[in-house]
Amino acid sequence: MLDQPILLMAQAAPAGEPSGTSQILVGIMPWLLIFVIFYFLMIRPQQRRVKQHQAAIAAVKKGDQVITGGGIRGKVVKVSDDEAEVEIAKDVRIRVIKSTISHVLDPATKPAND
Repeated sequence: MLDQPILLMAQAAPAGEPSGTSQILVGIMPWLLIFVIFYFLMIRPQQRRVKQHQAAIAAVKKGDQVITGGGIRGKVVKVSDDEAEVEIAKDVRIRVIKSTISHVLDPATKPAND
């Protein structure tokens, strides 16, 4: 009697089929591959852009041309730790939080209508 259940168990798992652990690995492998592709195509470049933006904002100095998040273009006249004073027209100055500055422009960049 004891020999029959062992025989049935041996027949239930043929030698050619993968075991439970390898089936799990085969099932997980496509998801890991998709994550690696997303990391290198989307996440890593976005992290690099964020670091460059933070470095540019931290390096803002007097005389830089900037564009705020609201689309206002102006010249930085004063910089403090977390704020910048931007001149948007002659004798019109606004104080903006430095994190709302979206672009720091090159000195050679001119507005389209000048």
